[in-house]
Amino acid sequence: MEHNVKQTDMAQTSKIQWTDATWNIARGCTKVDEDCKYCYMYRESLGGTRYEPKEVTRTKTVFNMPLKLKEPSKIFTSSLTDFFHEDIDDYRNEAWDIIRKCPHHTFQILTKRPERVADSLPADWGEGWPNVWLGTSVGSPGGMVRIHHLLKLPAHIRFVSFEPLWAQVDMNIDIGDLCRLDWAIIGGESGNDNGQYKYRPCKIEWFESLIKDLTPTTRIFVKQLGTYLSKEMGLKDRHGGEIEEWPEHLRIREMPA
Repeated sequence: MEHNVKQTDMAQTSKIQWTDATWNIARGCTKVDEDCKYCYMYRESLGGTRYEPKEVTRTKTVFNMPLKLKEPSKIFTSSLTDFFHEDIDDYRNEAWDIIRKCPHHTFQILTKRPERVADSLPADWGEGWPNVWLGTSVGSPGGMVRIHHLLKLPAHIRFVSFEPLWAQVDMNIDIGDLCRLDWAIIGGESGNDNGQYKYRPCKIEWFESLIKDLTPTTRIFVKQLGTYLSKEMGLKDRHGGEIEEWPEHLRIREMPA
């Protein structure tokens, strides 16, 4: 999960290409592995004026915001934390209740803790709520175990964000299981040349390999090429997010059916 747009607790419009709005029931998170090394949430907290990134803190004024958003929207849920973080256990059911009351919205929940999801679902989840997409984030082969956890979960839509993609990921998954993956976001890492939050190399071949492995069963959304490829290719957008600058065969931005 890698985003180069500065987030607020609740943004009723979002520059993230695959969503309409963001909603945070908390701020702060703890890193799980190397995929989190240059986490954008930590980067955006620099200066200490907004929040302490290592502390998961419930939001106040925006907690109920989806109830006030009238226009049906795709809502990236908890972009500044992990919805299934253990520190949210005490009030996650309150968030589920808000989601339950908003069938006109689509809630896109992306987690690096899919192993905790099954025990954190509401009692009436069944085979999944139609207005909730469940996803996990994988940036390297070490994160593949998260996909296996995700595919075991009952969900209306399952998706994977291969972002920040900082190593080649081979989809060595049985085709029967792969058919359970509805959507994939692919993006290179964004970051700075200096300081604490940099970026790692990325290769066009890694995008091509994932697209080839996934397209028989899965909708693809290429979000950005990342800072490394942007510099290497001399792109105007420093994060490589301007689709018109890409090789034509990478210009794929599909959404789940």
